[in-house]
Amino acid sequence: MPPSIPSIAREYFAGASGGCFLDLSARAKLRLRGADRLRFLNGQVTNDVRRASAEASLYACVLTAKGKLCADGFILAGPDFLQFDAEPELREALTARLERYLIADDVEIEDVTDSLGLLHLPGAPLAEWGVRGAERGEVQLAESHRFGKAGVDIFCAPAGVPALKQMLVAERGLRELAAAEIEAWRIAAGIPRWGAELDENTLLPEAGLEARAVDYNKGCYVGQEVISRLKSVGHVNRRLHRLRGAGPSLPAAGALLYPWDNPADSAPKEIGRLTSVAPVPGSEECQTTCWCALGYVRRGHGAPGARLRVGAGDGAESQATVEPSDDV
Repeated sequence: MPPSIPSIAREYFAGASGGCFLDLSARAKLRLRGADRLRFLNGQVTNDVRRASAEASLYACVLTAKGKLCADGFILAGPDFLQFDAEPELREALTARLERYLIADDVEIEDVTDSLGLLHLPGAPLAEWGVRGAERGEVQLAESHRFGKAGVDIFCAPAGVPALKQMLVAERGLRELAAAEIEAWRIAAGIPRWGAELDENTLLPEAGLEARAVDYNKGCYVGQEVISRLKSVGHVNRRLHRLRGAGPSLPAAGALLYPWDNPADSAPKEIGRLTSVAPVPGSEECQTTCWCALGYVRRGHGAPGARLRVGAGDGAESQATVEPSDDV
């Protein structure tokens, strides 16, 4: 059997407590200014924007009127603006979505993506970091939980990013994570990402984002009725799960999932699909390829410890095991 998700996560998280940093400068960044910015944005997102500050960001989602996802990201409060950062591919769509609901509001939306760099230091609270100004521009620090662990965001002018990176490496002894490492770490942490686990057809509870992204007492926002109704119903037809697996090769994202004990004399019954997959580092104990993954599994098949088959039974399939949701 492959190692459990906690041991997988320990491999990925090695050095993550003040030992590495991520360059997230490509993320889309929008700033909302004007007297109505707080009231307006609070009516557009699932969390209570009043809890965002200059010292700590707030995770939230933007929905359609039918409760489907438009975007997810982090909100930071500046002295005269609110800032929303999201995945790079949402840059135009998020701007258009917010502008669609601007009617007589005193709000101006500015795209500051190209004028603001962003580095993230995982595994350390804000109080432990005192980062000086970078070349040609001061830095702004804010605590965030981008990967399920306390961390710090550092915003600065793009021209100052190289100098800031050099300082983090030379003076703090940190290592910049490569894109593949970031992706593997995200998967092990169970964090869904737009374009993989999240898209315009996703219902927020399917991805397990209620605890992080929803304030059920904040008041009205676009899509609220659907989210409240889903809460009262108590379930959705599928849920995102973390899985660990082993097999002859690394399965691809999109691979279909089937019950392990599907009767041999019946057609395979698809019960889900993998959305993101990463190999397990240092898994010498595995006799085959070991991996961790995120995937959607139909209701009734996602109990912790449930065994699933990756593939329809062609003799080359991998075995997957559903992991508990709170063990990292």
